[in-house]
Amino acid sequence: MVTDQSGKTILFNSKIHDLCPKQSVPSLNCLLSFFETAQGYQKHFDQLQKAARDGETLSLDIPLHKNGSTTKWYTITAGPISGWKHYTHWRVEDITTQKTQQEELSNEHEKLIDYTDNAPVGFFSVNQYGVFEFVNATLARWLGTDAEELVGKKNLHSFFVSVPDNAEPYDIKENGGVRQIAEVRMKSVKDREFLASITQTVVHDEDGKTLTRAVVNDLSAEQAIRQALQDSEDRFRQFFEEAPIGIAILDKENQIKECNPLLEKMVEKEQQSVQFLPFTEIIDYADWPLATETLAKIRSGEILTDPIEIRLWEDQSKTPLPCHMFARMLSEGDNMAVHFLDLSQQKSLENQFIQSQKMQAVGQLAGGIAHDFNNLLTAIIGFCDLLLLRHKPGDPSFGDIQQIKQNSNRAANLVRQLLAFSRQQTLRPQIQDVTDILTEVAHLLRRLIGVNIDLDLVHGNDLWPVKVDSGQMEQVFVNLVVNARDAMPDGGALTITTTALTTTESMSFGQDTMPAGEWTKIEIKDSGTGIPPDVLEHIFEPFFTTKEVGKGTGLGLATVYGIIRQTGGYLGVDSIVGEGTSFSIYLPRVREEEKDQEKHPEQTEETSTDLTGNARIMLVEDEDAVRTFSTRALTNKGYEVITAENGDAGLEVFQSLDKPIDLLITDVMMPGKDGPTLAKEIRESVPDLKIIFISGYTEERLKDTLGDNIYFLPKPFTLKDLASKVKEVLQG
Repeated sequence: MVTDQSGKTILFNSKIHDLCPKQSVPSLNCLLSFFETAQGYQKHFDQLQKAARDGETLSLDIPLHKNGSTTKWYTITAGPISGWKHYTHWRVEDITTQKTQQEELSNEHEKLIDYTDNAPVGFFSVNQYGVFEFVNATLARWLGTDAEELVGKKNLHSFFVSVPDNAEPYDIKENGGVRQIAEVRMKSVKDREFLASITQTVVHDEDGKTLTRAVVNDLSAEQAIRQALQDSEDRFRQFFEEAPIGIAILDKENQIKECNPLLEKMVEKEQQSVQFLPFTEIIDYADWPLATETLAKIRSGEILTDPIEIRLWEDQSKTPLPCHMFARMLSEGDNMAVHFLDLSQQKSLENQFIQSQKMQAVGQLAGGIAHDFNNLLTAIIGFCDLLLLRHKPGDPSFGDIQQIKQNSNRAANLVRQLLAFSRQQTLRPQIQDVTDILTEVAHLLRRLIGVNIDLDLVHGNDLWPVKVDSGQMEQVFVNLVVNARDAMPDGGALTITTTALTTTESMSFGQDTMPAGEWTKIEIKDSGTGIPPDVLEHIFEPFFTTKEVGKGTGLGLATVYGIIRQTGGYLGVDSIVGEGTSFSIYLPRVREEEKDQEKHPEQTEETSTDLTGNARIMLVEDEDAVRTFSTRALTNKGYEVITAENGDAGLEVFQSLDKPIDLLITDVMMPGKDGPTLAKEIRESVPDLKIIFISGYTEERLKDTLGDNIYFLPKPFTLKDLASKVKEVLQG
């Protein structure tokens, strides 16, 4: 209603008239009389009138008790009317329903607070300085004190037996991170030590300050879980919303009455909230018996201190989420609190560890096999070269010897693939532009894919230089393009795109994690059949193939993976069945200072065809056939060769020589004293002695270990390879 400055009613509606039914025109005094049973009513109306006279609008909530009935609440508002000087607008609103709902919600919050402080796990939150902002009673009890003695007073790391390196005051593990999981040895104020599993999330408040939300499990199981003390509603509500575990409140029918946001995210029901669903709707069907039996035991009064492992069900297209489930009856009524600790990261790490162990074992096996084969192939190819010196073209045996040598070279290529997979091959990396490599190999790629597949090369601008072995990168492109061709038997489109990419966060590719940095990205994308998920997780494993017997060794993608990782890069793959597959190669950027430091090979005159010489050479090789071939090959070129069958024998022979040697040729891996050790000991007597290492393994670390005048000849090698390397070293 509207009143003038004398209090006379000018306008009113039927709602106001209902409050003063005995007056045809409700007056302000009548309205005042209606609220006369409310405590301090006169004071309230004086405040409202004064505010209106001062040109302000004021609202007050007033409780009203009449005739012993339940309390009703009203909001009375008084204020000036724009354009109507000295007139006041009065409004009365019944807010009883809203007040009742607020009271019910407050009661529910009290129950949730009771659950948190009685949880069988510890909760805490610390600020950016590591000082406790919140601690529940359970954790305080484990630390031998109470929450009041911790909050705002104590530092998190003061309760760690060992503080992690390179960590912020609020971190629980080395190098920290947003999501942190660690097993930590903690100590109480009475120096009782216990092993704790901590899961922590680092967040930022509205002011940008760092806070953590953490859950702690006492792994020692040395003391029973006791009921925790109550904590404030404000602290609990903030923690409940940001807790790093999923929480659900179940009614007596095991229906979800309330849950926190993380549980909604963990379950991810499409177009459906988890709240009000039956409990079994979020549990994987196979785990129903275990989960429902556990809840029944708890409702019957049994106390279970150990968690059970179940899987949360999402939908048909997603894998169930493994979790630890804890449950406990709330202190009042039939409600039960259940919380879920995500185990997916733990399971993923376990699987990655198992996979890495398997790949490491296969890699070591492949490297060992390759080393042994290289010794055999060196002997076979070398003796073929010796035979070809006596059997010229036209000789009946010439063709047979050539066939043996050619097939040996094919075997050598297969060995190189094994070494590439195990990352033990010898690379000759140079700083270059990926665009140049792709341009060079493009013609070969077009011939490989045929005319029914369109190849589109999209070269990026301002690509960063990379340090790679161009021959091995060409092999990578060939292997990936051949795979793409086989996935498009009826034709299609193949696109190779290069871009400069800067990443600010790490990226995961299977068991590999690529750090943030600057990369040259090469994407090879086809429109083929795609790769099923169950096959995709195995494609980089050696000897894994889906092709028919005789049509694939299973080493193609394993070789690609080995080359990229040995180069310092990373390899990712995405595939959708029926749409195609995309392989992404990430090669690290080479900095300008690295380019300046790279030693460019000096221009030398073309190697002479005269491979003869008269130097004195010591040859140390444990493989009889390789030693015999190498001795004959060098002797035929005019050199004096002194041999030894291993490192220990080599040192004895060297120490017994009456004349110095000009060159030492030694295998790297030998029983007893290996090649590098032998070379070090001989160099103590002859510091500038030139050395050639021969091996089926990589030459990495040899120059760093022994200094200058160190050369490397990879196995298998031919007679010409050996003679050329010796001539090059002696003339250098």
